[in-house]
Amino acid sequence: MMPAPTPDEVRAAPKVLLHDHLDGGLRPATVLELARANGYDALPADDVASLGAWFESAASSGSLERYLETFAHTVGVMQDVHAVRRVAAECVEDLAADGVVYAEVRFAPELHVERGLALDTVVEAVLEGFAEGVANAAATGRRIRVGALLTAMRHAARSQEIAELAIRYRDAGVVGFDIAGAEAGFPPTRHLDAFEYLRRENAHFTIHAGEAFGLPSIWEALQWCGADRLGHGVRIVDDVTVASDGSVRLGRLAAYVRDMRIPLEMCPSSNVQTGAAESVAEHPIGLLRRLGFRVTVNTDNRLMSATSLSRELSLLVDAFGYGWRDLRWLTINAMKSAFIPFDERIEIIEGTLKPAYAAHGA
Repeated sequence: MMPAPTPDEVRAAPKVLLHDHLDGGLRPATVLELARANGYDALPADDVASLGAWFESAASSGSLERYLETFAHTVGVMQDVHAVRRVAAECVEDLAADGVVYAEVRFAPELHVERGLALDTVVEAVLEGFAEGVANAAATGRRIRVGALLTAMRHAARSQEIAELAIRYRDAGVVGFDIAGAEAGFPPTRHLDAFEYLRRENAHFTIHAGEAFGLPSIWEALQWCGADRLGHGVRIVDDVTVASDGSVRLGRLAAYVRDMRIPLEMCPSSNVQTGAAESVAEHPIGLLRRLGFRVTVNTDNRLMSATSLSRELSLLVDAFGYGWRDLRWLTINAMKSAFIPFDERIEIIEGTLKPAYAAHGA
């Protein structure tokens, strides 16, 4: 039997990340520096250690709504071009240092216009920051590719505008679209016009669904809106019945999700914080992986969860006894599900991922 992957080995292995929020991944030191530079005086702490601890604590309340409140501070310091570009560059540098070779990072342009920035300016600043981060990572010998997902807030009414923005910049680094925010009371069908527009434009999109709300949210995201992937999707387990003898029966929706290989962008630590799972050991990812759903592992918000993709994978190694073959399977699932062209996905799978995991016997 092969020894379990160590945290250092997991960190060194090439990884793929599909669900990571730009405004949820700031370095605490950067939050402090930008707040001081921009005159933002609402931070709950004034030193790096205390601020980092506050974000994790506030995000661990068990409520998605309270979790989302933490973003008032990160978004609050990201209201000018310099700040947005810096955060984007540091995001890429941090992911590359963690061994991520491909990432899709999402952000909501509409949240960064409080001080007069235009939506286009926000997108351009993020894309410039990503390019800067890729170059900085390359200078240290780390290769990473990053695509942007433009997010519309589900409680607002700008989804059509953001969808059009995603199409406008899809040849400049934007690879897809998303909606996010509190699910309850804000079904994805409120944004049906945007999704229909994106489908007419042959564009890719994911929808936050099945995180804090159950099967109806997932059903609407797929069957009404046409989502390519499910952001979280953890509540699909509500349509899976495990009998006392261990036998499993899938409901119609769960069977559809598995049969159609719909990617689940699962974020274990975040789900524990928001109450979508009791613990990592009890997270539905274990059952869903065993049943062959297209599971991917993600960070969601690295600042709020004090996490990294390496940490998320290592938590699964500890919780479920995963070995290199499991990590390879999860990683290739993610790369297969990326929103870049098929030939480019295959190139990363065959040229980077498979050789690296083969070196570990996977």
